[in-house]
Amino acid sequence: MLLKACLNGGRGRDEHPAIPRTPEELAADGAEAVAAGARVLHLHPYDAAGRETLAAAPCAAALAAVRAACPGIPISLSTSADIEPDPRRRLELVAGWTELPELVTANQGEPGTSELCELLLGRGVGIEAGLLELADAHAFVASGLAGRCTRVLLEPLDADPVTAVAHAAAMEQLLADDAVVLEQVHHGDGVATWHVMERAVARGHGIRAGLEDTTVLRDGRPPAGNAELVRAAAAMLAA
Repeated sequence: MLLKACLNGGRGRDEHPAIPRTPEELAADGAEAVAAGARVLHLHPYDAAGRETLAAAPCAAALAAVRAACPGIPISLSTSADIEPDPRRRLELVAGWTELPELVTANQGEPGTSELCELLLGRGVGIEAGLLELADAHAFVASGLAGRCTRVLLEPLDADPVTAVAHAAAMEQLLADDAVVLEQVHHGDGVATWHVMERAVARGHGIRAGLEDTTVLRDGRPPAGNAELVRAAAAMLAA
């Protein structure tokens, strides 16, 4: 079962002071996450002004730094509409990448995702299809993209753990009903992600842990950083 680390994302450092932003910080955190058990790294590059970006130069710098620190580990970049909401501009920025990641996450409920996936698949980049809600799963199944993706991410964003687990179960069932047999990685948001991951591990699926998803451990305590979250997730898999 795959363990993936999500190193940063859109959270501010007021939510956790150890969230990495610069290429050097991402490289150091990535190496610690790999040592803790992560086998894929997911990250969001930032520009010099401290904003998430899809621009070519910051993406290339982040990829180069993390690859040097974590040789052989696949890196996934975000293509979220939260970074660039204009689908045309987002496509232009990604088309301008000079260094390519092994993977991207592509949220299936966002405008322009189909065109973005076609562009990246054509450049040899693997797609991790993100399903944030049941409507995304319906759209993904209808798109015909499943057979060309690397894996699917089930990532309910519900704050309530019971609701999040039920949401993940509903998306998993929809995929099963439509015979989608892609590898699955499950995670969520906040403390609910631990409950979503526990269910996923019991069902033989991969999981994702890191400061993008949660700034608390299973018992609500704040972690020192990404490595502690990854170690806790690795312990769930080992058990």
